[in-house]
Amino acid sequence: MEIFNHNIIIIGAGSIGTALGNTLAKKRGLDIKLLSIEKDVVKSINETRNNSKYFPNIKLAKYLKATSDVEVLKEADIVFLAIPSNVTVDYTLSVKEYFRDDAILLNMAKGFSKGHYTITESLSQELPNPVCSFKGPTFARELINKLPTAFTIGSVHIEHDGIFNEIFYNTPIHVDFTSDVKGVELLSILKNIYAIGMGIVDAHFNSANLRFLFLTKAFNEMKDILLKYGGREDTLFKYCGYGDFGLTALNDLSRNRTLGLLIGKGFFTNDISDKVVLEGKNAVSVFCDEFAKSKSRSCHYPIMTELYKVFNGNYDVSNFVNEVINS
Repeated sequence: MEIFNHNIIIIGAGSIGTALGNTLAKKRGLDIKLLSIEKDVVKSINETRNNSKYFPNIKLAKYLKATSDVEVLKEADIVFLAIPSNVTVDYTLSVKEYFRDDAILLNMAKGFSKGHYTITESLSQELPNPVCSFKGPTFARELINKLPTAFTIGSVHIEHDGIFNEIFYNTPIHVDFTSDVKGVELLSILKNIYAIGMGIVDAHFNSANLRFLFLTKAFNEMKDILLKYGGREDTLFKYCGYGDFGLTALNDLSRNRTLGLLIGKGFFTNDISDKVVLEGKNAVSVFCDEFAKSKSRSCHYPIMTELYKVFNGNYDVSNFVNEVINS
Protein backbone atom coordinates (compact mmCIF):
# COMPACT_ATOMS: atom_id res chain seq x y z
CA MET A 1 0.00 0.00 0.00
CA GLU A 2 1.48 3.31 -1.09
CA ILE A 3 0.23 6.77 -0.19
CA PHE A 4 0.55 10.13 -1.83
CA ASN A 5 0.25 13.85 -1.24
CA HIS A 6 1.11 14.00 2.46
CA ASN A 7 3.41 16.92 3.13
CA ILE A 8 4.81 16.41 6.64
CA ILE A 9 6.87 18.91 8.62
CA ILE A 10 8.61 17.90 11.84
CA ILE A 11 9.45 20.93 13.97
CA GLY A 12 12.68 20.01 15.71
CA ALA A 13 15.72 18.17 14.39
CA GLY A 14 16.86 16.75 17.71
CA SER A 15 17.03 13.05 18.43
CA ILE A 16 13.31 12.17 18.32
CA GLY A 17 12.50 14.54 15.44
CA THR A 18 15.36 13.17 13.36
CA ALA A 19 14.47 9.55 14.16
CA LEU A 20 10.83 10.07 13.22
CA GLY A 21 11.69 12.00 10.07
CA ASN A 22 14.25 9.42 8.99
CA THR A 23 11.71 6.63 9.44
CA LEU A 24 9.01 8.35 7.39
CA ALA A 25 11.38 9.63 4.69
CA LYS A 26 12.09 6.05 3.67
CA LYS A 27 8.49 5.61 2.59
CA ARG A 28 7.39 6.59 -0.91
CA GLY A 29 4.69 9.19 -1.23
CA LEU A 30 5.63 11.23 1.83
CA ASP A 31 7.39 14.58 1.61
CA ILE A 32 9.29 14.94 4.90
CA LYS A 33 11.17 18.00 6.13
CA LEU A 34 12.74 18.81 9.47
CA LEU A 35 12.32 22.44 10.52
CA SER A 36 15.08 23.51 12.90
CA ILE A 37 16.59 26.67 14.33
CA GLU A 38 19.95 24.85 14.59
CA LYS A 39 21.57 25.88 11.34
CA ASP A 40 24.58 23.63 11.82
CA VAL A 41 22.24 20.64 12.10
CA VAL A 42 20.33 21.70 8.97
CA LYS A 43 23.56 22.02 7.04
CA SER A 44 24.84 18.67 8.25
CA ILE A 45 21.65 16.85 7.25
CA ASN A 46 21.39 18.44 3.81
CA GLU A 47 25.06 18.27 2.85
CA THR A 48 26.23 15.00 4.42
CA ARG A 49 23.01 13.04 5.16
CA ASN A 50 24.15 13.00 8.75
CA ASN A 51 22.92 14.70 11.93
CA SER A 52 26.37 15.27 13.36
CA LYS A 53 25.02 16.63 16.65
CA TYR A 54 22.50 13.94 17.59
CA PHE A 55 23.30 10.85 15.48
CA PRO A 56 26.87 11.25 14.22
CA ASN A 57 27.22 7.61 13.19
CA ILE A 58 23.92 7.19 11.34
CA LYS A 59 23.48 7.70 7.59
CA LEU A 60 20.10 9.32 7.11
CA ALA A 61 17.48 8.58 4.46
CA LYS A 62 18.18 9.98 1.03
CA TYR A 63 14.96 11.97 0.84
CA LEU A 64 15.07 13.49 4.33
CA LYS A 65 15.63 17.24 4.10
CA ALA A 66 16.05 19.96 6.71
CA THR A 67 15.43 23.69 6.67
CA SER A 68 15.34 26.76 8.88
CA ASP A 69 12.75 28.49 6.70
CA VAL A 70 9.35 28.61 8.47
CA GLU A 71 7.71 29.24 5.08
CA VAL A 72 7.66 25.47 4.56
CA LEU A 73 4.83 25.29 7.10
CA LYS A 74 2.47 26.86 4.56
CA GLU A 75 2.37 23.63 2.57
CA ALA A 76 2.19 21.24 5.53
CA ASP A 77 -0.69 18.79 5.84
CA ILE A 78 0.69 17.41 9.08
CA VAL A 79 3.04 19.02 11.62
CA PHE A 80 4.78 17.07 14.39
CA LEU A 81 5.97 19.21 17.31
CA ALA A 82 9.22 17.58 18.43
CA ILE A 83 10.73 20.34 20.55
CA PRO A 84 11.13 20.66 24.35
CA SER A 85 7.95 21.10 26.37
CA ASN A 86 9.05 24.41 27.88
CA VAL A 87 9.14 26.08 24.44
CA THR A 88 6.53 24.12 22.47
CA VAL A 89 3.58 26.46 22.97
CA ASP A 90 5.50 29.72 22.59
CA TYR A 91 7.30 28.59 19.45
CA THR A 92 4.22 27.08 17.83
CA LEU A 93 2.17 30.22 18.41
CA SER A 94 5.02 32.35 17.06
CA VAL A 95 4.69 30.62 13.67
CA LYS A 96 0.91 30.14 13.66
CA GLU A 97 0.41 32.52 10.72
CA TYR A 98 2.11 29.95 8.49
CA PHE A 99 -0.25 27.05 9.30
CA ARG A 100 -3.13 26.16 7.04
CA ASP A 101 -6.30 25.95 9.13
CA ASP A 102 -6.72 22.27 8.30
CA ALA A 103 -3.12 21.24 9.05
CA ILE A 104 -3.02 18.54 11.74
CA LEU A 105 -0.69 19.35 14.65
CA LEU A 106 0.68 16.53 16.80
CA ASN A 107 2.38 17.34 20.09
CA MET A 108 5.28 15.05 21.04
CA ALA A 109 6.51 17.10 24.02
CA LYS A 110 5.85 15.77 27.52
CA GLY A 111 5.13 18.48 30.04
CA PHE A 112 2.82 21.28 31.11
CA SER A 113 2.48 24.65 29.44
CA LYS A 114 1.86 27.91 31.26
CA GLY A 115 -1.07 28.11 33.65
CA HIS A 116 -0.92 24.38 34.40
CA TYR A 117 -2.62 23.53 31.09
CA THR A 118 -1.50 20.63 28.96
CA ILE A 119 0.25 21.64 25.75
CA THR A 120 -2.64 20.46 23.57
CA GLU A 121 -5.10 22.46 25.66
CA SER A 122 -3.03 25.64 25.33
CA LEU A 123 -2.63 25.25 21.58
CA SER A 124 -6.29 24.37 21.02
CA GLN A 125 -7.32 27.58 22.78
CA GLU A 126 -5.27 29.66 20.34
CA LEU A 127 -5.40 27.81 17.02
CA PRO A 128 -8.18 26.67 14.65
CA ASN A 129 -6.17 23.56 13.77
CA PRO A 130 -6.91 20.07 15.03
CA VAL A 131 -4.34 19.56 17.82
CA CYS A 132 -3.49 15.96 18.69
CA SER A 133 -1.13 14.12 21.01
CA PHE A 134 1.53 11.65 19.86
CA LYS A 135 3.23 9.77 22.71
CA GLY A 136 4.57 6.31 23.38
CA PRO A 137 7.34 4.06 24.75
CA THR A 138 10.08 5.27 22.46
CA PHE A 139 13.81 5.84 22.64
CA ALA A 140 14.98 7.72 19.55
CA ARG A 141 18.18 5.71 19.17
CA GLU A 142 16.13 2.50 18.80
CA LEU A 143 13.67 4.04 16.35
CA ILE A 144 16.46 5.33 14.10
CA ASN A 145 17.91 1.81 14.10
CA LYS A 146 14.59 0.49 12.70
CA LEU A 147 13.47 -1.35 15.82
CA PRO A 148 9.68 -1.72 16.26
CA THR A 149 8.33 1.29 18.12
CA ALA A 150 4.88 2.24 19.42
CA PHE A 151 2.95 5.50 19.78
CA THR A 152 -0.54 6.46 20.84
CA ILE A 153 -2.37 9.06 18.77
CA GLY A 154 -4.78 11.11 20.84
CA SER A 155 -7.33 12.90 18.67
CA VAL A 156 -11.00 13.81 18.87
CA HIS A 157 -11.22 13.39 15.10
CA ILE A 158 -11.97 9.75 14.36
CA GLU A 159 -10.86 10.10 10.74
CA HIS A 160 -7.30 10.66 11.93
CA ASP A 161 -7.09 6.99 12.86
CA GLY A 162 -7.22 5.99 9.20
CA ILE A 163 -4.88 8.76 8.08
CA PHE A 164 -2.12 7.79 10.47
CA ASN A 165 -2.54 4.06 10.07
CA GLU A 166 -1.95 4.70 6.38
CA ILE A 167 1.08 6.91 7.01
CA PHE A 168 2.77 4.46 9.38
CA TYR A 169 1.84 1.33 7.46
CA ASN A 170 4.91 -0.75 6.56
CA THR A 171 7.23 1.22 8.86
CA PRO A 172 8.69 0.21 12.25
CA ILE A 173 6.13 2.50 13.92
CA HIS A 174 2.97 0.91 15.32
CA VAL A 175 0.12 3.11 16.55
CA ASP A 176 -3.01 2.84 18.60
CA PHE A 177 -5.70 5.50 18.84
CA THR A 178 -7.85 7.21 21.47
CA SER A 179 -10.12 10.23 21.60
CA ASP A 180 -8.85 10.91 25.15
CA VAL A 181 -6.35 13.62 24.21
CA LYS A 182 -6.07 14.98 27.74
CA GLY A 183 -5.46 11.49 29.11
CA VAL A 184 -2.57 10.94 26.68
CA GLU A 185 -1.04 14.26 27.68
CA LEU A 186 -1.45 13.63 31.42
CA LEU A 187 0.05 10.14 31.26
CA SER A 188 3.08 11.43 29.38
CA ILE A 189 3.69 13.79 32.31
CA LEU A 190 2.84 11.37 35.12
CA LYS A 191 5.11 8.59 33.86
CA ASN A 192 8.11 10.92 34.20
CA ILE A 193 7.22 11.68 37.81
CA TYR A 194 6.86 8.05 38.86
CA ALA A 195 10.00 7.07 36.96
CA ILE A 196 11.90 9.37 39.32
CA GLY A 197 10.42 7.49 42.27
CA MET A 198 11.37 4.16 40.72
CA GLY A 199 14.94 5.37 40.31
CA ILE A 200 15.11 6.32 43.99
CA VAL A 201 13.84 2.87 45.00
CA ASP A 202 16.30 1.03 42.76
CA ALA A 203 19.18 3.18 43.99
CA HIS A 204 18.59 1.88 47.51
CA PHE A 205 17.46 -1.71 46.93
CA ASN A 206 18.30 -4.39 44.40
CA SER A 207 14.98 -6.11 45.02
CA ALA A 208 12.59 -7.42 42.40
CA ASN A 209 9.89 -7.79 45.05
CA LEU A 210 10.14 -4.16 46.10
CA ARG A 211 10.48 -2.90 42.53
CA PHE A 212 7.16 -4.36 41.46
CA LEU A 213 5.46 -3.50 44.73
CA PHE A 214 6.40 0.12 44.04
CA LEU A 215 5.42 -0.08 40.36
CA THR A 216 1.97 -1.34 41.31
CA LYS A 217 1.49 1.50 43.81
CA ALA A 218 2.76 4.00 41.26
CA PHE A 219 0.48 2.71 38.50
CA ASN A 220 -2.55 2.97 40.78
CA GLU A 221 -1.60 6.47 41.87
CA MET A 222 -1.24 7.46 38.21
CA LYS A 223 -4.72 6.07 37.56
CA ASP A 224 -6.27 8.07 40.41
CA ILE A 225 -4.69 11.34 39.25
CA LEU A 226 -5.58 10.63 35.61
CA LEU A 227 -9.25 10.20 36.53
CA LYS A 228 -9.25 13.20 38.87
CA TYR A 229 -8.15 15.53 36.06
CA GLY A 230 -10.43 14.24 33.31
CA GLY A 231 -8.60 11.37 31.63
CA ARG A 232 -10.10 7.93 30.98
CA GLU A 233 -8.99 4.73 32.67
CA ASP A 234 -8.77 2.77 29.41
CA THR A 235 -6.07 5.17 28.20
CA LEU A 236 -3.76 3.62 30.80
CA PHE A 237 -3.64 0.51 28.65
CA LYS A 238 -2.67 2.26 25.45
CA TYR A 239 0.98 2.53 24.40
CA CYS A 240 1.13 5.98 26.06
CA GLY A 241 0.15 4.49 29.42
CA TYR A 242 1.41 1.14 30.63
CA GLY A 243 4.02 0.93 27.88
CA ASP A 244 5.54 4.38 28.25
CA PHE A 245 5.51 4.14 32.05
CA GLY A 246 7.34 0.80 31.95
CA LEU A 247 9.95 2.08 29.50
CA THR A 248 10.61 5.27 31.46
CA ALA A 249 10.61 3.74 34.94
CA LEU A 250 12.71 0.64 34.24
CA ASN A 251 15.25 1.56 31.56
CA ASP A 252 18.45 3.42 32.39
CA LEU A 253 18.25 5.41 29.13
CA SER A 254 15.41 7.32 30.78
CA ARG A 255 16.45 10.77 32.04
CA ASN A 256 13.85 10.83 34.79
CA ARG A 257 14.73 7.38 36.09
CA THR A 258 18.36 8.51 36.02
CA LEU A 259 17.39 11.57 38.07
CA GLY A 260 15.86 9.20 40.64
CA LEU A 261 19.02 7.11 40.72
CA LEU A 262 21.11 10.25 41.30
CA ILE A 263 18.84 11.33 44.13
CA GLY A 264 18.88 7.88 45.69
CA LYS A 265 22.67 7.67 45.56
CA GLY A 266 23.12 11.18 46.95
CA PHE A 267 24.62 12.68 43.77
CA PHE A 268 21.75 15.01 42.91
CA THR A 269 22.49 18.73 43.23
CA ASN A 270 20.73 21.92 42.25
CA ASP A 271 23.42 22.41 39.62
CA ILE A 272 22.32 19.22 37.86
CA SER A 273 18.68 20.26 38.13
CA ASP A 274 19.32 23.67 36.60
CA LYS A 275 21.24 22.33 33.61
CA VAL A 276 19.11 19.34 32.60
CA VAL A 277 15.56 19.45 31.27
CA LEU A 278 13.68 17.30 33.77
CA GLU A 279 9.97 17.30 33.00
CA GLY A 280 9.15 15.05 35.95
CA LYS A 281 10.67 17.35 38.57
CA ASN A 282 8.80 20.40 37.27
CA ALA A 283 5.53 18.50 36.96
CA VAL A 284 5.61 17.40 40.62
CA SER A 285 5.28 21.04 41.68
CA VAL A 286 2.44 21.66 39.22
CA PHE A 287 0.40 18.71 40.48
CA CYS A 288 1.02 19.50 44.14
CA ASP A 289 -0.02 23.11 43.55
CA GLU A 290 -3.24 21.82 42.01
CA PHE A 291 -3.84 19.47 44.93
CA ALA A 292 -3.43 22.38 47.32
CA LYS A 293 -5.95 24.50 45.42
CA SER A 294 -8.54 21.72 45.41
CA LYS A 295 -7.73 20.79 49.03
CA SER A 296 -7.02 17.18 48.06
CA ARG A 297 -5.62 15.22 50.95
CA SER A 298 -1.98 14.49 50.15
CA CYS A 299 -2.26 11.00 51.64
CA HIS A 300 -4.23 10.06 48.52
CA TYR A 301 -1.00 10.44 46.53
CA PRO A 302 1.85 9.36 48.83
CA ILE A 303 4.49 8.95 46.11
CA MET A 304 3.81 12.38 44.64
CA THR A 305 3.79 13.88 48.13
CA GLU A 306 7.16 12.38 49.06
CA LEU A 307 8.73 13.47 45.77
CA TYR A 308 7.55 17.01 46.43
CA LYS A 309 9.36 16.88 49.78
CA VAL A 310 12.49 15.56 48.04
CA PHE A 311 12.58 18.58 45.72
CA ASN A 312 11.56 21.20 48.27
CA GLY A 313 13.71 21.15 51.37
CA ASN A 314 16.04 18.98 53.36
CA TYR A 315 14.80 15.42 53.02
CA ASP A 316 16.38 12.18 54.20
CA VAL A 317 15.93 10.19 51.01
CA SER A 318 16.70 6.94 52.84
CA ASN A 319 13.18 7.27 54.30
CA PHE A 320 11.51 7.52 50.89
CA VAL A 321 10.58 3.85 50.52
CA ASN A 322 9.23 3.44 54.06
CA GLU A 323 7.17 6.62 53.81
CA VAL A 324 5.59 5.46 50.56
CA ILE A 325 4.92 1.89 51.63
CA ASN A 326 3.58 2.72 55.08
CA SER A 327 1.50 5.75 54.13
